[in-house]
This record gives sequence, C-alpha cells and structure tokens, in this order.
Amino acid sequence: MGTYLLALDQGTTSSRAILFDCRQNIVAVAQKEFAQQYPRQGWVEHDAMEIWSSEYAVMMEVLAKADVPARDIAAIGITNQRETTVLWDRETGRPIYNAIVWQCRRTSGLVDDLLAQGYGDHIRKTTGLVPDAYFSATKIKWILDHVEGARARAEEGKILFGTVDTWLLWKLTGGAVHATDVTNASRTMLYDIRKLVWDETLLRALDIPRAMLPRVCSSSEVYGYAALQGVQVPVSGIAGDQQAALFGQTCFAPGEAKNTYGTGCFLLMNTGHVPCESKNGLITTIAVGLGDEVQYALEGSVFVGGAVIQWLRDEMRFFTESQDAEYYAQKVPDTGGVYLVPAFTGLGAPYWDMYARGCIVGLTRGTKREHIIRAAQESIAYQVADLAESMEKDTGLPLSHLKADGGASRDRFLMQFQADILNRPVRRPVIRETTALGAAFLAGLAVGVWSDREAIKALWVCDQEFTPQMTDAQRQALLRDWHRAVGRSRGWAEE
Repeated sequence: MGTYLLALDQGTTSSRAILFDCRQNIVAVAQKEFAQQYPRQGWVEHDAMEIWSSEYAVMMEVLAKADVPARDIAAIGITNQRETTVLWDRETGRPIYNAIVWQCRRTSGLVDDLLAQGYGDHIRKTTGLVPDAYFSATKIKWILDHVEGARARAEEGKILFGTVDTWLLWKLTGGAVHATDVTNASRTMLYDIRKLVWDETLLRALDIPRAMLPRVCSSSEVYGYAALQGVQVPVSGIAGDQQAALFGQTCFAPGEAKNTYGTGCFLLMNTGHVPCESKNGLITTIAVGLGDEVQYALEGSVFVGGAVIQWLRDEMRFFTESQDAEYYAQKVPDTGGVYLVPAFTGLGAPYWDMYARGCIVGLTRGTKREHIIRAAQESIAYQVADLAESMEKDTGLPLSHLKADGGASRDRFLMQFQADILNRPVRRPVIRETTALGAAFLAGLAVGVWSDREAIKALWVCDQEFTPQMTDAQRQALLRDWHRAVGRSRGWAEE
C-alpha cells in the first residue's frame, strides 16, 4: 500500500491539493485560484468545469512537485466549500447551469415561500438548520425552474445534483460514482439528520425529483477509484470544510471544539451521538459519519472575523500588512474603553440581527489608531466567546479548551486575548492545514493507514497553548461593556 495521502481542498476562491505522509507531515502543496462570477447584485456563481479543471491541475502539480508516483498514494480525501450547488447532465457530464455558490442570496424569496407555507419548524427539526438561502435546497429548485426541460429530465434520472464533493467524486471516477457523505448531505436543507434519509416532505415542497439526488455514504469509506497515471487510487474520505477541520483537530469527544479564524469564524463543538437542538440560534449539523455511527455538532458562525482586520488595512489604511495588527495592538495596554462591533453585514449567532451595523463606541479625545486596532482584534475574540457561551448553554457541556486554526490563529495577541476572555486554554496545532488534514485522516482511516481514531489523536501536536491570565473581575467588566456596545449596533438599519 502507498505511504502518502492526497487531500483535495476545494474552497470558495481556490482549489488546493496537499500531499501528506502518514506522520501527517506536509510533503507538497499546490493552489490555483478560479473566477468568481457576480451576474447580479447578491448573486454568486462559479463555473463547475473550472472548479474541476483547477482541482485536477493542482492534483497533478502536487504529485510533480513532490516527485511521488501515483502508486505511492494510499488514498484521496476530498473536503469542500459547503452548500454550493451543481446540476449536470448524466450523459455528457456537463453542468446545465453555473454552480450557485453558498453566498448567493437569489433564493431568499423561495425561503420566504417555505416559511409562509408553514415549513419553518419542520426544516429546523428535521434538518437541524435555520431556514435560509445559504443552503442547497432552494438553489436546486431555482435551477430546475429556470433551465428549460431540466425538471422532466431530472425525474428520468438524466440530470444529477451534487454539492462540490459529489461533483469532484463523479469526475474523478469517470462518472462511475454519484455519492456524497453525511456531513455534506446535512447542509442541503433536504436531509433528515436523525433518520439519515432524504426528507420526502421537503422534496415535495420544493418539487425536487428524488432520482437526481446522490447516494449518502459515511465520511470514511472507499467510494470509488480515480485513475492517476494509469493507477487506480481509492477515493475514501469526504467531509465539508468545517467538519473536516473539526476532524483534523481530533475533536472526537463530546464537548471538544475548534474555531477556524478566517474571513469569518466557524466554531464547531462535537455533541456526540445525539443531535442537540439549539435555543440560541446555532445550527445542528452532522460532524462525521464513521461506519454506521454518526456524531453531531453544534455550529456557530461569526460573519466578520479576520475581515475586520482587512477592513482596517484596505478601507481605513491603518497599516499595509494584516500581520501588523498584532504589533499595533500591543503598543497600548488596553483599548482605552473603545469597542468596535464589526456588524458590517448584520450579526450572526447568537443575535441573528440582519439590521445591525458596525459601530465604534467609547471614543475620547485621547483615542489613537492603536486603540481602534486593538478593539478590532478583541472584537473577533468577543464574538467567538458569545458563540462558546451559547454552545455551553445549549449542550450543558463545559468547554475544557478551544483548538484554533485558520489564518488569524498565527496572531499571538489574538490567541492570548481569546484565552483570557473565554477563561479557557486555547491550543494551536503545529499543522494549521487542519481542513485538508481532516480529509486525509478520513481517507487514510478507510484504507487502513491508521487503525482507529486513537492512532490519529496521537499525531496531533500542540504548537502553543495560551492559558488565561485575566482576573474574573476584569473579564466580566470587559464582557459587560462588549454586550453594551453590541446593543448600540443592533437594529441600526431598520427604517
């Protein structure tokens, strides 16, 4: 058997391939950006053929860079941008419309229709999701409604639906396999996360033919084979990007959580074998499927995480490089009472206020650029703390520590402040490519590279642990004023 694992990490703006050895070391990386299409305001599309060609190109490039022959690849794992929707012709293998991206808002009216017809509670209870245009279901309906003859052909099984993982698996296996895994199925707003079946009620409500849907598998099994340099390599791991990161961070036990510090922030907590219904605006989702066993997670999203630092760099021109934020934040002992609430596009969980807008409060004549930069840094940690508190309330599971990944996790000031405001240790791994690593772990587990999750857990190495150093009184005072600042930002854009 081969000794390397190939992870295909298909994101929203780029396709990447990372080659790992069986000790989880990165051997080579290749990345290729692809075009973002905005045909109308609020619409976002990708060319699914470009997604495939860019992913295929980086897969070949990474093998060439590493000088590793295909026979040495034990398995391929796929992780992907979630909810993005592709419909294609079974016979030609070509998309019938551009991929509609998770960010696209064109189907908001279809969601309003579902709510008006009284499906809101059914969606929440069955799929674990908050009814929204973010998910795949209404995107499928929109394409079927707008491409002539598509619905009739879909009923005959001639048009196939897939999220990006399914599309890549179909192409890799030469059209032999039309399948997805439970984590991606759980993001479609069509999947019953308790019974683990496509939900007939929602399929009927949206007039989506059952014949076009993929077979739903576990996250770690041999789905099919990809021909690489004449060698049949098993494709044996699939998970949506945030679930893959949770697995890559080895959050295998209930109460274990990771936060990805990217443009936004995604906090996921493993809740074990029972789905936890949120009373605090979080999403219930499937964390992973292994064999017949499914683990669930609670997920909370911060819309503006690292993006607030980009805003200070690009729009406010406070510095030229994002990493300079850490330097400036440490030039002052505190924010001088300044709070920045980055509600540029409203507030996500636990507030769900689409009329909230960004604000800076507590300014005085003595406020300097450094105070505002520090307040922006701290705003990321405060928002994550709000999510963590919601998760603890929903689950009754105390968070023992938080594992951190994503670009902004390299910022030591932010990581220390996060530990202080959570009053929990924050652990950052040596391998920060946790999304790709999760896909590699799932693929390797299926073909026997690792015997079980314990063998994988033994590989996780901490780069740095940040321990809380703040007094309770100071923490409570800061959080109280943060929540006052959030109150000032809420409902601002309402007429």
